[in-house]
Amino acid sequence: MKIDGDALIKIVKLGRPVFLFDGFLLFIMGALLAVIFNAEFSLTKFIMGYSILLLCHLAVHYSNDYYDFKTDSLSGPSTVSAGSGILLENPELKQFSKGLAIALNLLSVVLAAVFIIIFSYPIEFFLLAVFGNFLAWFYTAPPLKLAYNRLGEVSNALYGILLPSAGFFTLMGMLTIPMLIFTIPLAFSRLFLTNSANIPDMEGDKLGGKITLIVANGRRFGFKFIGISAFMMTLSFALISFTGLYPQVLNFKVLTFISVIPLSLGIMELLKMPSDRELATKYATFNIKSIFLIGLLINSYFAFLILS
Repeated sequence: MKIDGDALIKIVKLGRPVFLFDGFLLFIMGALLAVIFNAEFSLTKFIMGYSILLLCHLAVHYSNDYYDFKTDSLSGPSTVSAGSGILLENPELKQFSKGLAIALNLLSVVLAAVFIIIFSYPIEFFLLAVFGNFLAWFYTAPPLKLAYNRLGEVSNALYGILLPSAGFFTLMGMLTIPMLIFTIPLAFSRLFLTNSANIPDMEGDKLGGKITLIVANGRRFGFKFIGISAFMMTLSFALISFTGLYPQVLNFKVLTFISVIPLSLGIMELLKMPSDRELATKYATFNIKSIFLIGLLINSYFAFLILS
C-alpha cells in the first residue's frame, strides 16, 4: 500500500493519540508513587518503560478498530467510543491497521526484553509486559475476543492495575504490596470509565454481538454500575489510609477528596437515569473527562509532594 501524506494523517488518527493520554497519566502515577517510596528517578528508565506501554497502547487502538469494524459500522463513532471511524471511511486501511497492531505488540515485548537485560531487572517485569500485550490483543481479537464475551469490563479493570504498576516497577525495580493495594481504587476507576465509554454504543454493540454489561442490562443499569464503581473508588481511597503502609507525607484524604469528582457525577446520573442515547452520551462524556481530570490532579499532588 502506498503511504502518502494523506494516508499518514489517517493512520495517525487511527491510533487515536488523544486517548493515549489516559494511559500516560496512569503510568506517571505509578512512577511518581515509586519516587515517593524513595525510588531514584531515572529518565532513561522512565522513557524506555513508558515506550513499552505506549507501543502496547497504540497496538490496542489499531487492533480494536480492525476487529470492531462491523460493530463500529452499526454504532458510528462518537467523541468517546466506537473507534476512530477512519476504517469505516477508508476500508483499504484495514489490513494495514491489523499488521501495524501486530508489529507494535511485538516491538513492545522486544523492548521489554531489552529493558530487563540493560537494567538487570527481574523476569516479572517482562512477564508484566507480555500479559499487558496479551490483554491488548485479545480484547477484540479471536479466539478470546474478551470484549465480546462478557470480559471487557474485567480486562479494563486489569488495565487499572497494570498501567500504574508498570510505572512503579519501571523505577522501583519491583512490585510491592502497597503498590498493588493502591491500584484497587484505580481498578474501580477503569470500571467507571469503560462502562461510560460503552454507554453510547449499546445499540451498535448489541447488533454486532459485543456482550458488554450495558448491552446485557441496559443503560439504566449501566449508570447504576457506574455510580457504584465511583463510590467504591472513593471508599477504597478512604480505607487505604488505615493500612499504615504508606509514607506519612502521603495524605489519602486528598486523594479521597479528588475522587469525589466522578462520584458526584455518578450520584447525579443515578438521580437522572438518562436512557436515550443522546443525553446518556453527554453524561458519559463528562464521566470520561472526570477520570482524566482526577488523573491530572493526583499526579499534580504527587509531584507537589516530591518537589516540596
